[in-house]
Amino acid sequence: MDRDTLHRLLRLGIEKGASDIHFQVGYLPLYRFHGELVELRYKVLTPADTEAIANLLLADDPYERSLDFDELDLAFELPGEGRFRVNISRQRRCFNIVLRVIPLSIRSFEELNLPGSLREITRLQRGYVLVTGATGNGKSTTLASMINEINRTRKAKIITIEDPIEFVFAHERSIITQREIGTDTRSFPDALHAALRQDPDVIMVGELRDLETVDTSLKAAETGHLVFSTIHTSDVVSTINRIVSFFPSEEQPQVRARLADNLKAVISLRLLTNKKRDGRVPAVEVMRTTRTIQECIKDPGRTAELTEFIARGRSELMQTFDQHLLDLLRASKISVETALQAASNPADFQTKLALEGDADGAPEAEEKPLEPIEIEDDSRF
Repeated sequence: MDRDTLHRLLRLGIEKGASDIHFQVGYLPLYRFHGELVELRYKVLTPADTEAIANLLLADDPYERSLDFDELDLAFELPGEGRFRVNISRQRRCFNIVLRVIPLSIRSFEELNLPGSLREITRLQRGYVLVTGATGNGKSTTLASMINEINRTRKAKIITIEDPIEFVFAHERSIITQREIGTDTRSFPDALHAALRQDPDVIMVGELRDLETVDTSLKAAETGHLVFSTIHTSDVVSTINRIVSFFPSEEQPQVRARLADNLKAVISLRLLTNKKRDGRVPAVEVMRTTRTIQECIKDPGRTAELTEFIARGRSELMQTFDQHLLDLLRASKISVETALQAASNPADFQTKLALEGDADGAPEAEEKPLEPIEIEDDSRF
């Protein structure tokens, strides 16, 4: 496979609105649309094809890395068209390549259908803010939108630490420094230690992966900075438990106290197919810290109560997943079936639907199957 062919395949993903592109030996190229994988009518890829793709993706790498690795993360860009977060790995001695499509422009909360309460969170001056969710549920996109909101509205020094850099920010009112693991710094902890000496107001850590990164980022919040990060957890309760679990058991009571004092918000995401089945919308759980929430974080026996207090906190701009699902249903953005599948407590949610009459509301949009990508002339590749 040559450079022009690869660029056309990537460009096709951008044009069609794919979220991910897969190149794997023995398969047609695969594009993910609205959570579903769709085959491209091209040709089955060979080991030589995926090795060529890996070489082409590394050709523009300023560090001239060879193919002597087992797995590698990097960023790739088609100038003026789109960026990609790339993972190259080996499977059965062949290269397996997955590219996450990253738009060049950073969309606003309104464009992403995110709650307006996230704008209030960006106005915080200090503390710890976590964006959570499973892979592919919009954590990076949401975090980029929040950082760009600060960039657009405040004079601040923002430092991002990423692996690799995904969205590229243009300077507006803020000064932004973007550092990449493996390119600009050795590790998240090293970059965090250095960031504290670079006069930041806001620090964004791409992902919490290990104890040292969690501890150092929490210390950054404790020293008066506003720290954003992401973690692969499904909701607020699992996020608190996951953060605490990084630490040895004898340190966990102290960690809970540190979290209670510094954690200002948790934003958890689930991307759902919209009612027309031509896109996805986020269901969002939002926790803001209050005195009662702090007590639930400190006491492991009360952590499970967090969801109940979030549900009571709509006046403080909080909401549970199930509350937001009802909002999305009322706005006719998702179907009843989708809401029930995504609900944290389907039985209680069904009861609420029956009481409010939402289950008998607007008729469901006819479901349209995803169509395969058509290529008029395979020879162009």
